[in-house]
Amino acid sequence: MPSRKAAKKAAPRKAARAKRTTAVRRRAHPSASRAAMADVRGADVRRDVGGVRLEVGRAGQGRVKRMIYPPGFKWSTDIRPHVGTDYCMHAHVGFLISGRIDVTYADGCVEVYEGPHIVAVAPGHDGHVVGNEPAVLIEFDFEGDTINRFGMPDAHRHE
Repeated sequence: MPSRKAAKKAAPRKAARAKRTTAVRRRAHPSASRAAMADVRGADVRRDVGGVRLEVGRAGQGRVKRMIYPPGFKWSTDIRPHVGTDYCMHAHVGFLISGRIDVTYADGCVEVYEGPHIVAVAPGHDGHVVGNEPAVLIEFDFEGDTINRFGMPDAHRHE
């Protein structure tokens, strides 16, 4: 049986080891980030739009999309020329796996999403990737009926 003195010496080492173990568990597993960037099995559509890697698959009456926005991406610079509207008029609902996206609405309101984060963005926004890491977003939509199906407002409002 260890003496009290030996037990007191061992206690700080156990605590330090427990802290290290906890810290290791919190780190993302390398295979998790590889999986977030790997080709999506079951995707019907794969294409690049304005520098964004887009993969889409059907799920019942809706779609599941994985989008990888590159560092430096900005909707008003990279996508607006292709669609011709001042702001993105789509609603976005999903899960930001990694990266950071700042969303700015016409009234100047800004929402910041940093992965991992649930995302719900109303139509009428500009968005850009902040930092040196791509933003990986899993999105769920119902094409032209996303706003109604998710019960979202048709535009950004302060309520």
